[in-house]
Amino acid sequence: MFPRAFSAESERGMQLTFFGATGTVTGSRYLVRSGGGTVLIDCGLFQGPKALRLRNWQPPAFDPARLDAVALTHAHLDHSGYLPLLVRNGFRGSVYCTRATFDLCKLLLPDSGYLQEQQAEYANRRGFSRHKPALPLYTADDAVRALRHFMPLDYDEPTTLGRAASVRFLPAGHILGASIVEFKSEPEGRRAVFSGDLGRMGDPVMREPTRISHADYLVVESTYGNRLHPQLDPEQELAGHLERATGRGGVAVVPTFAVGRAQTLLHLIARIKARGGLRDVPVYLNSPMAIDATRIFERYRTEHRLTEDECREACSVAVMVNTPQESIALNQKRGPMIILSASGMATGGRVLHHLEAFAPDPKNLILFAGFQAAGTRGAAMIAGAESVKIHGQYVPVRAEVVNLSSLSAHADYAGILEWLRGFEHAPQRIFITHGEPAASDELRRRIAETLGWECEVPEYHQSEELP
Repeated sequence: MFPRAFSAESERGMQLTFFGATGTVTGSRYLVRSGGGTVLIDCGLFQGPKALRLRNWQPPAFDPARLDAVALTHAHLDHSGYLPLLVRNGFRGSVYCTRATFDLCKLLLPDSGYLQEQQAEYANRRGFSRHKPALPLYTADDAVRALRHFMPLDYDEPTTLGRAASVRFLPAGHILGASIVEFKSEPEGRRAVFSGDLGRMGDPVMREPTRISHADYLVVESTYGNRLHPQLDPEQELAGHLERATGRGGVAVVPTFAVGRAQTLLHLIARIKARGGLRDVPVYLNSPMAIDATRIFERYRTEHRLTEDECREACSVAVMVNTPQESIALNQKRGPMIILSASGMATGGRVLHHLEAFAPDPKNLILFAGFQAAGTRGAAMIAGAESVKIHGQYVPVRAEVVNLSSLSAHADYAGILEWLRGFEHAPQRIFITHGEPAASDELRRRIAETLGWECEVPEYHQSEELP
């Protein structure tokens, strides 16, 4: 059953409903209704525990056919990965985003569909699924159909949506194309700002998020709302872990997000090698999507800090592994070597086969390099799990497991507070989303104590009138 229609009273304001990223860092979906139309901000997949993943299979709680548009903050699947299902369920509008986000979605969405098809086929062949047959959530063809709805825009280019509303994208840091989305309802000019995923201050690769001076309503992320990033040099920290593992002849398996994190890691490894570290240790990038994303990274040099030479060095530091046969052959090699492979939380992809091969050996290293959502294999391994289930079998984890603490693409609570200080006045309503419950509540408390602003932590499917 779809939510109630937009009321006559609320045509003088907005109605905001939270269909995701509440109590979790995934499934980002915010529905905005105003007199100017109905827009979905982000359209992400739920990831992590099974209870969350099952939400992806539920019918949408709103009518996709009645949406005027979708606006994406960035390309990561927890913000874009539900789009193929939205289109399959009747969405006929346009998907607005930045140009880099569109180029990255052209990689991420078909790959997501393909991986789901492969996982379903593998489960059916090995017989470890309870579903007979196991089916993909959506296919690569579904993703290609969704891409036909995209309308890429430049940063800071106001665009009319629906009957009387506009949207504008401003740089957010985080990854290529990542945006803060400003939704404006006309003619009253009320502004709702969605932070998306905010990049961190002083990131070694990405530029800092744009400061915003005014919003009537604000939705802000809280991934690291209860944490401070350690004041460590990411290059030195990374070098220490990799040199320790390869020095004992081990294999360093690095589950990595194909978009953003892989490129940062390649840049840092190139710098380590340039100063004489990791001498003669081969590096493999085993993710066709990460390889393609790295080429896109080269094309958008104005969106990051790297020079042309630094981009070239990052791209040449690793052997690019494309075919399944080359990927399988890596598992037969001996260390020392470094393998970067998707996915970053070890939820799927080629890295699972490397974990099967190398996690049981104590001389090896499993190096995570980003946030690990609750319920993922990455979170379990960092918490000290003695085994993890992969492809229906439990694999012992005897390798050293480390989470790189200095390398994050998200602002911590100090960075979020610093970004909020750019507002000239407190927004009328502030909603804290995209965080585990403890992180969101801690950020709410810190904003209240530091800035004196009252904030709210919404619940799943909560709807708010914003007059």
